[in-house]
Amino acid sequence: MSLVDESSLVGKSDLALSVSGASPADYLALLKPRVMSLSIFTAFAGLLMAPQPVNPVIGVISLLAIAVGAGASGALNMWYDSDIDRLMARTAGRPIPAGRMARNEALAFGLVLSGFAVLTLGLAANWLAAGLLAFTIFYYVVVYTMWLKRATPHNIVIGGAAGALPPMVGFAAGAGSLSVASLLLFLLIFVWTPPHFWSLALVKTGDYGRAGVPMAPNVWGADATRRQILLYSLLLAPIGVLPYALGFAGPVYGGAATLGGLGMIVGAVAVFRKRDGNVARKTAMRNFAFSIFYLFTLFAVLVAERLTAIWTGA
Repeated sequence: MSLVDESSLVGKSDLALSVSGASPADYLALLKPRVMSLSIFTAFAGLLMAPQPVNPVIGVISLLAIAVGAGASGALNMWYDSDIDRLMARTAGRPIPAGRMARNEALAFGLVLSGFAVLTLGLAANWLAAGLLAFTIFYYVVVYTMWLKRATPHNIVIGGAAGALPPMVGFAAGAGSLSVASLLLFLLIFVWTPPHFWSLALVKTGDYGRAGVPMAPNVWGADATRRQILLYSLLLAPIGVLPYALGFAGPVYGGAATLGGLGMIVGAVAVFRKRDGNVARKTAMRNFAFSIFYLFTLFAVLVAERLTAIWTGA
């Protein structure tokens, strides 16, 4: 039996929950490893986009600091959202709502990691990158988690900026400045986030309804959300090609972005047209899965092109 039961989460002070049965796996879960891995990968692409190759030691330390910062954001998100996480099937098994960890443990863990990540990045790379990392953590935890998520169906649009900042942090760590290239990577992820997340939200409408979270399908309705997915996908397709069109990426990236953008549009059209029952849910989940493949492919090609250029001295 867990040392922290559900009633204690809502009826006792955090100080009374100073000891729990949390395992190393629970602490790892707090870091949201899948989200953290995406942050590392996009930050790595940003780091490689810097005009000059980065010292490998500084690069590795910078990426580790960004990873820790992303994990800290996840821990603080789970600390604050533990009340609604208990109400949603996909999050009820997280360490706090499942009763394996006390809220104050997650809070302390997240705060310590945040400070460590920002300080390490500042000392290893530069304070511009550290400041951007600190702002990313603040934006995700305070602006998105504490405010937007529970206040507006535009939560994922405005809040998506937090997930789009890692490549800018990576670029700043390598270059000590920002550029149009880093802004394009930010814009790509920012516009990608709504069609990606809303495709999942169409399937998880009941979860968000039980938790009282005003996600787009719950507030605007499923049909309006489908229209928004299509509109954002139409906007995303040309934005994805911009790094190639403006000379920041090579022809392989240009081809991948063009085909991937068309795939996003085709998937969005399918979501828009198929609106009933299991077919609609399966179509939305396919679009959600393809959106992950799309973003991963574009950043993977970017990384491959930049590494090739560095190794060949091009």
